[in-house]
Amino acid sequence: MAELRPVTLITGASAGIGAALAHVFAAHGHELVLVARREQLLAGLADAIAATGAPRPMVLRADVARIDAARRIADALAADGREPEIVVNNAGFGLAGPAAALDRGEQLAMIDLNVRALTDLSLAFLAALERRKGGILNVASVAAFLPGPGMAVYYATKAYVLSFSQALHHELAPKGVRVTTLAPGPVPTEFQARAGITAMKFPRALTRTAEQVAQDGYRGLQQGARLVVPGLGNKLITVLLGMLPRAQVLDVAARLNRGRS
Repeated sequence: MAELRPVTLITGASAGIGAALAHVFAAHGHELVLVARREQLLAGLADAIAATGAPRPMVLRADVARIDAARRIADALAADGREPEIVVNNAGFGLAGPAAALDRGEQLAMIDLNVRALTDLSLAFLAALERRKGGILNVASVAAFLPGPGMAVYYATKAYVLSFSQALHHELAPKGVRVTTLAPGPVPTEFQARAGITAMKFPRALTRTAEQVAQDGYRGLQQGARLVVPGLGNKLITVLLGMLPRAQVLDVAARLNRGRS
């Protein structure tokens, strides 16, 4: 049996941070497998990467929130003679508004994608990641560091990503597998429109581009960092949040989220 080729698997790769991560990994010589539901956008991204002289990424149209997504992805990779060396869990979405007013089914779907699917894909390929001394890059958010009235479920899903990924970092380090959590602050992408955020004016000191975030995330994973918070302003905020009374943090988050919808 021929040896499987190592690849970097990136979910939610069709736009925003996911697409930027694809460009960064490709520029550093990684062979890619791009996963998302929007096949046409994935194909365009694959063409753009190939145009730089890098190998054209494999494109997989898949909804990673499906219960059988990890198995289907593994089967597709094996059939093509590939296996993950790095898994990048970027797929996710948010919803703005009070939890009681938002559609309950949509909020549960958010948990399925942001939490269950990320967990499944973080664990599904561990044998290959250990064998290849690879890594996992899980995309969280500065939102992970506080409760978020006005985006309660989204903030809670990112808190899970942060907690789970940091624990996994500790567990897998002795096996040579790097696990890095990428927790960006405001990044202007289509995320805001999907979340129903209409007021999108973010402080310049906190805002980073998708490309900057991707570069920071890649560098952190390569260095084996446990946590990457892009931008000095965002780093300071995460420290400050741990020092303030919880009631004050809740009030600040509620005011910010009220101003976005």
